[in-house]
Amino acid sequence: MSANLPSIRRIVTAADAGGESFIAEDAAAIAVRTVAERPGYRSVNVWRTEESPAKINSPDSIESHKGILPPKQGTILRVIDFPPEPKDPAERQRRIQATVAGMFSDATHDKREGAHPGMHRTDTVDYALILEGEIWAVMDKQETLMRAGDVLIQRGTNHAWANRSDRTARIAFVLMDGRR
Repeated sequence: MSANLPSIRRIVTAADAGGESFIAEDAAAIAVRTVAERPGYRSVNVWRTEESPAKINSPDSIESHKGILPPKQGTILRVIDFPPEPKDPAERQRRIQATVAGMFSDATHDKREGAHPGMHRTDTVDYALILEGEIWAVMDKQETLMRAGDVLIQRGTNHAWANRSDRTARIAFVLMDGRR
């Protein structure tokens, strides 16, 4: 479960008045959210931008971020630990729905009969980088197994993540505000 994976270390750079670069922060990311009903699930918001092009020296506003979507014209960097899914479909549904209701209610969720309970869509372009473990990227018509080192470019399509293994999968997501 997530307890086996280390916390996310966030290192932030800056420049002093003379333009010399330095490490402004080096610590565990603190914008961490969990769901009691889904043990091992951990979502860590690491950084966000609030406009495009991004202001390089904008203050850190990640702790105020709510939901799944990035700010309008902005981005969000998020790392999520996905624990193995329960084999029981009813328990899987309960755990994933608790996550959706508690954290990601701003996405469009697919409630069709037979669809994976995590199916959702956002008007974003996302880069999903598999850091640890393996996970299934589930689409409406097909799915593919992704392993550490794989990258998926999600272009506003209906999708879900299914961890059918016996260990936690860790994914880094960069979500960019998009339009249709």
